[in-house]
Amino acid sequence: MDILITGSVAYDYLMTFPGYFSEHLLPDRLESVSLSFLVDSMVRERGGIAPNIAYNMALLGQRPRILATVGEDFEDYRRWLEKFGVDTRGMRVIPGEFTASFFATTDRANAQIASFYPGAMAYASQLSFHDLPGDLPDLVVISPNDPAAMEKHVAECKQLGIPYLYDPSQQVLRFDGETLRREINGAAALFVNDYEYGLIQKKTGLSEEQLIAGLRLMVITRGESGSTIFAEGERYDLPVIVPASIVDPTGVGDAYRGGFLAGWSYNLDWEVCGMLGAMAATYCLEQKGTQRHFYTPGEFVSRLRQVYDDGGKLDCFLEIETASRTR
Repeated sequence: MDILITGSVAYDYLMTFPGYFSEHLLPDRLESVSLSFLVDSMVRERGGIAPNIAYNMALLGQRPRILATVGEDFEDYRRWLEKFGVDTRGMRVIPGEFTASFFATTDRANAQIASFYPGAMAYASQLSFHDLPGDLPDLVVISPNDPAAMEKHVAECKQLGIPYLYDPSQQVLRFDGETLRREINGAAALFVNDYEYGLIQKKTGLSEEQLIAGLRLMVITRGESGSTIFAEGERYDLPVIVPASIVDPTGVGDAYRGGFLAGWSYNLDWEVCGMLGAMAATYCLEQKGTQRHFYTPGEFVSRLRQVYDDGGKLDCFLEIETASRTR
């Protein structure tokens, strides 16, 4: 399956706060909150939702495409993605702009406070599926991006008849109920976390049954409570795969999507796709940053089979590794 991913591309500035945010919030003064946290570490990592998803797919032998706008500081990042097999031909450099930047501070409870500077992402609505190099994809992922770009890409998917996965994530806050209803209507799939799911229901007024009715697939990630998949009249409640250690939650949801999409590309059943997502998320959780983890398809499958019986369905990923060794 040829999968194209749209969305943010960013550098992540990740900081750690050695205390708890909750100890410094005054419930009766939240409307005038003024806080400054002294952090004890900071690193700059490659990030952005589109390449985070693509990176995890590429580790499992896929070659996803990315459509996005980036800054003049992107070339090292481009070489990194291409080294793992991500197709970056659709990533356009905007002269005079920086690649978008994400600033996140994580406390001891893994709670986060974050800010995002769009930079070159503000130009994403200039991109069109009509100008793609190569054929139209089999599936488009609409992940968080410049809001105008997200709306344009949904409209073009509908116009061109391209199935799309709608993943509004942080941009749920920016869209009103009417926009969300319009974008979800016609989507093949909806991916959200449990908090975003609640916001969508509140803004759209749609019940769970009404949301599911128009979709082939809906996935809700629930943090340490696992994930829920609604597909083709069935519901699957899947657990997390316990990490060896919890280092950094940034990008865990993106990793889940990458693992899930790798399974979807092989037409594996939805429960198996969900377990692939859970395993990819665990790898990400065990490392600092969104693209520091690494696994071969063989390592990935071997570890997953320690906790999940796939009945041999994941042999397709072992064939990828065998084929790559014989080239």
